[in-house]
Amino acid sequence: MKARLALVLAVCAMAAPAYAKEADLPQLGQVPDFALTDQGGNAVTRADLDGAPWVADFIFTRCAGQCPMMSQRMGALQEALKNADVRLVTFTVDPEHDTPNILASYAMHYGAVPGRWRFLTGSREAIWRLARDGFRVGVEDNGTVEEPIAHSIRLILVDRRGFIRGYYDATDDAALKRVARDARRLASE
Repeated sequence: MKARLALVLAVCAMAAPAYAKEADLPQLGQVPDFALTDQGGNAVTRADLDGAPWVADFIFTRCAGQCPMMSQRMGALQEALKNADVRLVTFTVDPEHDTPNILASYAMHYGAVPGRWRFLTGSREAIWRLARDGFRVGVEDNGTVEEPIAHSIRLILVDRRGFIRGYYDATDDAALKRVARDARRLASE
């Protein structure tokens, strides 16, 4: 009886850390397939991002409000995650203006490392549908003068299979540390 109890306790002890990891980062839905264009003019699909975790955000280059701060935060994440196999993906919510060339200049301004941090554009309909229905974040035309397109300030963590694993407030320093920690953990699994 004691041997059996010891075995059950040992099995539970071994299973608990794996369960705790999974419980900490629930699957919050899967990012749907998409076909967009990056700052180099290359076609990018969701499947192209499979194989490594990634952090996404939504911005636009003419934004005078929260977008520069969000891009600075993504730059800080790029630095914090330089030794981890984690990618960064920025989607523009103003694709009529944000062409691949404009995104390339913007990426250079924020120190984006090619192949590690991609800036994606496409049709407005496709990106807005992806934001709202795929990532479940807001985007609207009812912004302010500084920021005519109102959009989410969340950073979104996606695992190597395209499942959303967390949302993080880009304005919160503690949240930035958490997304870096969680992204490292997903990269090491």
